[in-house]
Order: sequence, then C-alpha cells, then structure tokens
Amino acid sequence: MIWNNRTFPYWLTGFIVLAAAVILLSMGRVPICDCGYIKFWHGQTMSSENSQHLSDWYTPSHIIHGILFYAALWLVARRVPIGWRLVVATLIECAWEILENTNAVIERYREVTISLDYYGDSVINSVADILAMFVGFWLAGRLPVSLSIAIVIGFEVLTAIVIRDGLALNIIMLLWPLDVIRDWQGAL
Repeated sequence: MIWNNRTFPYWLTGFIVLAAAVILLSMGRVPICDCGYIKFWHGQTMSSENSQHLSDWYTPSHIIHGILFYAALWLVARRVPIGWRLVVATLIECAWEILENTNAVIERYREVTISLDYYGDSVINSVADILAMFVGFWLAGRLPVSLSIAIVIGFEVLTAIVIRDGLALNIIMLLWPLDVIRDWQGAL
C-alpha cells in the first residue's frame, strides 16, 4: 500500500513545495526577479532585489525554521516517522511563505518596519527559502542539540549585527512593533 511506502512522505513533500509555488504564482508573485536574472546570493537588504534571488540575509531565518520545526516535532511527535514530520514541517513552511506573500502581510511589513521597498518574494526565493528550511531540519536531525542551538543563536547574532534584523526581530516587528527597534534598524 502506498501509505506504507517509506518514500511516500518525501514524494508528498515535493508535491507540497510544487503546490506552494503554483499558489504563489496564482497570487501574482513574480517567478524570478524583475531584473531578469537569478543570483545565488543577494546581500543588499535595502534593495528592490532583496528576497528576489535564491539566497539573501533572510535565508538563515529559514534554516532556523527547520531547526525549530525539527525540535518541536521531536518533542510532540517523536514516534512519528521522520518523513512524516518533514511533511508537517513543509506544510508549515509553505503556509508561511504563502501568508508572508499576501498583500496584507506585505503591507504590514512596509507599515511597521523599515522595509519600505518590500513588495514580496519571488517564487524562486520562496522555494529556496523552503529548501533552506529542509537544510535546517536535516541539520537538527544529525547534529547534537547544543550545536543546533549554537547555529540558531549564531545566525540570530550574525543577522542582527550585519543587517539589524533576524527571525526574532522580524516576529517582534510584525506582532508588536517597537519604535526603538525600528529606529535602531533604520540607523544602518
């Protein structure tokens, strides 16, 4: 039976990512950067090309997502096979990518952060963000817990120093915007 096939969750994971890409395209998200080319890395956050290429300063936050999803699913569903936990993590990450690229959330980013030129992610960037989550999930499954925690802290510190942003600051600014953080981020 297909449900007992050990590879089925991985095929399902791939299908979920493909479905998310189709949904993002149907929402009007651009497939690739309007600039007409794809870069592996785009390191300027105050740029119309931010969140348009394969990776950028927000990629570490998606790796952190994978580590956190692995940890949470290990805590609540450790008896569930890893492939099915990856399906759940992928559903959550894809749902976030879709929600993050709705007009309401894009406007919220622009309203409460310094990201005035943010118009949403390209589809290729969203898919790459989902793949970055896979990397974090995979790392968390293979590394000691202490090293996973060090990666999370290290990425948060690195992005806070370099771009004055990161996963924690992003969540704070979306949910409880603070002028002191916005002012500090704008001083870059």
